[in-house]
Amino acid sequence: MIGQHSISLEPREVPLGGLRGMNVLRTLPNRDLPTVGAWCFLDRFGPEVVRMRVEPHPHIGLQTVTWPLIGEQRHRDSIGRDVTLTRGQLNLMTAGNGIAHSEYSLGEEALPLDALQFWVVLPESARHGAGDFEQHTSLPQLTLSADTGEDATATVVLGEFAGVRSPATVHTPIVGAEITLAAGSIVDLPLNPAWEHAIVLVNGDVTIDDRSSSQNEMLYLGDSRAHVSVSSAEGALLFVLGGEPFEEDLVMWWNFAARTHDEIAQARHDWETPDAASARFGHVVTHGDERIPAPELPHVTLKPRHRRI
Repeated sequence: MIGQHSISLEPREVPLGGLRGMNVLRTLPNRDLPTVGAWCFLDRFGPEVVRMRVEPHPHIGLQTVTWPLIGEQRHRDSIGRDVTLTRGQLNLMTAGNGIAHSEYSLGEEALPLDALQFWVVLPESARHGAGDFEQHTSLPQLTLSADTGEDATATVVLGEFAGVRSPATVHTPIVGAEITLAAGSIVDLPLNPAWEHAIVLVNGDVTIDDRSSSQNEMLYLGDSRAHVSVSSAEGALLFVLGGEPFEEDLVMWWNFAARTHDEIAQARHDWETPDAASARFGHVVTHGDERIPAPELPHVTLKPRHRRI
């Protein structure tokens, strides 16, 4: 049983290097908390002026959720999609048994860029299927009545929040919602008490149940809450994530989400073997031979990650 919590999880800086040439702040996975619901990964890249070039690379067993804050990105993948993503739009790629994609900023010059990149682990019933991709250029919004000050606005990015559902495809009970708080406001955010939740401060200032958060900090709330009070002195942009606790074993390494070391090793072998890579992951449209090679596996058996919270 999880229960109510109020635990701060600070992001760590991770250099990605290469042609992308940028660092990211990574909050999930955390050594004490590998998942929040089915959310298993959270990076923030930016705000930065950068020429982003993430060459073709593979995924298995998860969905990638790209939520831009500033700038535009070009997504290309091995099932033929070539689209541009901008603020207020959602890219959702489902890896299934295998997919490959690339992520570029637009043009040849460095440009302002800021975005959240999430992964959602797929359950057993969905993780062996074919790859898929969705872009949603219009997402549902709702107004949250304020106890003090102006009302808040929520954009339902994934799953369901306050009775409003995103059109994006999900495979577990889940919520991902962006909340905009006005300066001087106090608002009760409705939560599903059967789910666990966390709140990330993206920009501005926020106090959550009388506890102040710093930018990019994630406050893990646990479950058994029907609502949580949030307030802001100067205004804030928040992201709420949560869902039904994910109970299946999860082994994560590089870009892969699986259940065993052997599944990870097979996916790495397939990506590094041209014929197998072509058959399993396909070829990213309009790209040539450029690709990101897989790192070496560690000399230990990869084990499932279990929560300590």
